[in-house]
Amino acid sequence: MNNVMASAKKFFRNKNVVTVLGVVIILILLYVGYSTQINNAVEPIQVPVATQTIQPRTQITDDMVQMVDMPNISLSDNVIRSRTQIVGKYSNVNSVIPEGSMFYTDTVISEEELPDAAFAKVKAGEVVYNFPVNMESTYGNSIFPGNMIDIYMKVGNGTDEPIMIGKLIENIEVLAVKDSSGRAVFENTSEERTPAMLIFGLKSNLYTILRKASYMEGLGVELYPVPHGGEVEKEGATQVSTQQLVDYIDAHSVNIPEAEVNPEADELMPTVSETGGNPNTVTITFPDGCGDTYTCTYVKDNGQSQAVTKKTQDVVYTGAGSLTATVQEEDGTPHSFTVDIPLNE
Repeated sequence: MNNVMASAKKFFRNKNVVTVLGVVIILILLYVGYSTQINNAVEPIQVPVATQTIQPRTQITDDMVQMVDMPNISLSDNVIRSRTQIVGKYSNVNSVIPEGSMFYTDTVISEEELPDAAFAKVKAGEVVYNFPVNMESTYGNSIFPGNMIDIYMKVGNGTDEPIMIGKLIENIEVLAVKDSSGRAVFENTSEERTPAMLIFGLKSNLYTILRKASYMEGLGVELYPVPHGGEVEKEGATQVSTQQLVDYIDAHSVNIPEAEVNPEADELMPTVSETGGNPNTVTITFPDGCGDTYTCTYVKDNGQSQAVTKKTQDVVYTGAGSLTATVQEEDGTPHSFTVDIPLNE
C-alpha cells in the first residue's frame, strides 16, 4: 500500500505528466461543452407553420396551422412558437403568409390592431360616423371603446337667442377612439396619444341628423358626448326635448330625397343562394378582388366577423338564423346586406 502511495506522489510530482494530464482534461471539457451546444442547436422543437397561403386581414383558424419539427438553430427570435398565440388572430394588412411558412411576430396581429377593426363591428344597417373630440370633451381621455354615450346638442349663443341644450341621440356604443393620425388611442404602447375622434355606427336617419347638426356651427350649434345616463346642466340654459332639436335642425336645412338603390345594380354587392333542407348550405358570392382590392367579410347569427379571400363562401345552417355579408372598398365604403335564413324541416 505504501509503495502505491509513493508511486502516486512521484507521478504527480512530475511536471510533464501533470501538464499533459491537465491538457487532456481541458480537451475533454471542451469536447463535452461543444457537443452539448451542437446537440442543443440541432435538437428539433415543434413550431407552428401555415397549412395554406393566408391572405392579408384574414382570421387564422385552427385548420390553417400545424406543428412541425424544426432545428432550434434555424429559428430566429421573432418566430412564434406557440399555436395559441396564432389561432384567432389575423394576418397583418401588409402580409401574405405562404403555405409552409412559419409565423412571425410582425405578421400576426389581434383584431383590435387591424386598421379597420372598428368597421367590422358596425352593425348591419348602420353607417360609420367619425365624431370629432379632444381631451376635454372626452373627460380627460376617459371614454373607451365599448362605452355607451349620448350626444348632446347646444343651440344659441345666449345673446341673440337663448341657449338650448338637449339630448340629440342616446345609447351609442363607441367602437374605437382614434388620434389625429387614425391610430387607436388605447393600444398597448408607451406612446401617449391624444383622442381626436370617436368611431361609432348610426342608423341612416340618425346619421343624417347628426351630420346636418355638425354643419351648423355658424348658428351656435355645439355637439359633445356624455357618458350614457348622465345629465347635462348649464346655468341659464333651457332644457329641450330631442324632437325640438330635430325640428330645429330640419328648419335650418334642406332634405334631399334619397334615390332608391336597387341592390342588383350594385356590382360590388355580394349575393346568396341556398340549397334548402336541413342542414341548409348558404353560398355567398363575392366580387373578384377579395383580400386584395376589397375587404370581404360575413357574420353568421351576429357572431364574429369572418374574413373571406375567395369568390364564394359556404355557410351551413341547421336551424333558423341570419347572415350579413359585406364588401368594403379601400376608402371604407361598405356594400352590405343582411338576410334571414328560415328554419327548414
